[in-house]
Amino acid sequence: MKTLTLAVPGWPGHAAGQHLDIRLTAPDGYHTERSYSIASPPEDTDQLELAIERLEGGEVSPYLVDQLAVGDELEFRGPIGGYFIWTVDIGGPLLLVAGGSGIAPLMAMVRHRATRRSRVPTRLLYSSRSLDEVIYRSELDQLATRGDGFEVFHTLTRTRPSDWSGYSRRIDRDMLREVAFVPEQRPLCMVCGPTALVETVASTLVELGHPPDRIKTERFGPTGG
Repeated sequence: MKTLTLAVPGWPGHAAGQHLDIRLTAPDGYHTERSYSIASPPEDTDQLELAIERLEGGEVSPYLVDQLAVGDELEFRGPIGGYFIWTVDIGGPLLLVAGGSGIAPLMAMVRHRATRRSRVPTRLLYSSRSLDEVIYRSELDQLATRGDGFEVFHTLTRTRPSDWSGYSRRIDRDMLREVAFVPEQRPLCMVCGPTALVETVASTLVELGHPPDRIKTERFGPTGG
């Protein structure tokens, strides 16, 4: 993983949850593009932050992670997306569920909430393979200590420290029942990550009684490289 910070003069602004399409063009004219969610909050008007996961065999992510240098220019289109977004004015309660690099658009929402000093009840359930692979771990831990209604729950699916006290499996029905707000509160549920995780979480939330129109999903797949 690598975080890219882009200076974008004249940026029109974005909503938490939107993304960019980055386009690369080879000397022979061949071009390709991939979508990356914006991790910085809308309040950051002079720069954008992207969390890039390097995918083996990818056409875009290896260049962004391994070769892109300070001062290089990128061609991109955005902001894009009007469905998978959240603002403090929308309110809550807010349930965020992320898998791996799917934390990126949710991080924009968490940062937006913190910057606006919102106290909307918010819970983040974050699935990672190991503790070392938890993106934004220290920042999330710090935000969870502010006492403003933001809670973080981690689950590690492969390896974990000997003193680990969090969840130790893939997200399942029991975990969602324990972490999610009760359906009667009609929380807005934002789910982002690999397709299998997103489909499992979304269908399970419906089975638990959450209205489908209160569940929004964004899928990250191997074609995102």
